[in-house]
Amino acid sequence: MSMAVSLSDEIIQVAKIHSKVCNRSMAKQIEYWTKIGKMAEENPDLTYESIRGIALSLEEKKAGFVEEYVFD
Repeated sequence: MSMAVSLSDEIIQVAKIHSKVCNRSMAKQIEYWTKIGKMAEENPDLTYESIRGIALSLEEKKAGFVEEYVFD
């Protein structure tokens, strides 16, 4: 579902800069920040790197890049 929202000029400018570095559209950059921010609020004890790693692992699992771990 798409919806028009008002954002500050500062947020838009910063998102434009970051989106170029990360090869995302400005909208996708803001969506990424929103997703990470939501995860951070729901898991206040986790660092950004932990949240990013967990999100990456979940996407790798969805794509089938997993192996069963064998305990010795």
